Amino acid sequence: MVKIRLTRTGRHKDPTYRIVVADSRFARDGRIIEQVGFFDPKLEGEKAVVLDKEKILGWLNKGAIPSDTVKSILSKNKIIAEFAASKVKSKKGE
Repeated sequence: MVKIRLTRTGRHKDPTYRIVVADSRFARDGRIIEQVGFFDPKLEGEKAVVLDKEKILGWLNKGAIPSDTVKSILSKNKIIAEFAASKVKSKKGE
């Protein structure tokens, strides 16, 4: 199963995180498929999160499942709402 999740980077007691697409069977900081964003919990506002919206929407359309934390980050940046709206449009078009 493919998941969109966080991998920890940074120094001791100074974490930063990469938002990555990875197979759920591999370790948290193990092999990844693609990096789709970055999250720094120390920063505030727009600088705290950098996302590649097109890549994320592509992986969501392919069936990747975001972790709870990533889902929260994507919701705050309105990517989950955009994904849901695209699903509704595709069902109406059928």
